[in-house]
Amino acid sequence: MSLFNVFDVAGSAMNAQSVRMNVTASNLANAGSVSGDPSQVYRAKHPVFSTFSTSLADQSGVAGVQLDGVVESSAPLQLLYQPDHPEADADGNVYATNVNTVEEMVNMISASRSYKNNVEMINTTKDLLLQTLSLGR
Repeated sequence: MSLFNVFDVAGSAMNAQSVRMNVTASNLANAGSVSGDPSQVYRAKHPVFSTFSTSLADQSGVAGVQLDGVVESSAPLQLLYQPDHPEADADGNVYATNVNTVEEMVNMISASRSYKNNVEMINTTKDLLLQTLSLGR
């Protein structure tokens, strides 16, 4: 595998982690939302990734990461009895989002660390290539 392919792989991984951080930030921003109608409540979203090798097809064993889509969580909504809430239904219930803030914070930390690791991999590869070029002087 050429060292130049590291840039392709790390770049696609950084893009994936960026999407993951953005989706997690959106989930955290909507963590406290409620509604009287369960179809109107924000539902947690999660990105789905897979590997691809179309642009790197000539290299065996080299693949990148691609986004297949963003799916809504199937976790149940929370039913809260709050008859004084302005959006409460006729029974005094409101539906709260299914965002788990602890899980989302763990996702954010994990995505941030993965992104940082890919940046380090790119910097290390760049340094190795520069040192290799300096050998020819």
